[in-house]
Amino acid sequence: MADDGPAAWSADPRADGLGAFAGVEDDRAGSHPGVRHIRALGTMYRFDIHYPSDVDTYPDRQRQEVRGMRTADGRERRVAEGETWRFAWSWYLTRALGATTGFTHVQQFFASVPGGGPGGAPVLVMSLRRRGGRDLLELNAIRSGVVVDATDLAPLSSRWIDVEVEARFAAAPAGRVHWTVEAGGRTVAGAGRDGLDLRPGTAGISPKWGIYRSLKDAPRLRDAHLLLKDLRARREG
Repeated sequence: MADDGPAAWSADPRADGLGAFAGVEDDRAGSHPGVRHIRALGTMYRFDIHYPSDVDTYPDRQRQEVRGMRTADGRERRVAEGETWRFAWSWYLTRALGATTGFTHVQQFFASVPGGGPGGAPVLVMSLRRRGGRDLLELNAIRSGVVVDATDLAPLSSRWIDVEVEARFAAAPAGRVHWTVEAGGRTVAGAGRDGLDLRPGTAGISPKWGIYRSLKDAPRLRDAHLLLKDLRARREG
């Protein structure tokens, strides 16, 4: 994200801690008592997940995520219908956090409903997905049934990579997204798609980061963590 104006939202682990987010979903089911899975750690956020001890309130999956954008005045900032936003961050995806044939999501844009109740659903997800014998990092427009782009995961693991998403969150055909992933100064994914259904929920769109994975591909699951830093977002239109 070019430095051409103040961000509408940013998360500074040292100044904001986990208060930069509207919600922290750390072991929602209390399956691993006494253990902190999500922490502000120096200049970054760390997400830990343990197999098989960590289990979500839905027992067929695991979840350690943060949700939403909380501004300095304590308000939650959500994306409204028709708005275009640009999000950027840096990731360190450890090799232990492998791709799976079930879902392993590491970021979501979630169509929210009031109170976070039933009816919300992701509209864009970034996943570590094993397809056709390949381990991939992919961006999936879930509601439209479209994989926007995918790139091999192995060269991106255990190193810092930079991610940027610009999206117009609107019903089809007005929804659109452009996704860029850079590693070592080289663009390894850079694709856009128009005509998508990226409608917000009745309470807008909330971004989510962390680890959210199915337990179905057990041979490929192990203890793992990821690191996250330099989160920022700005409305573009």
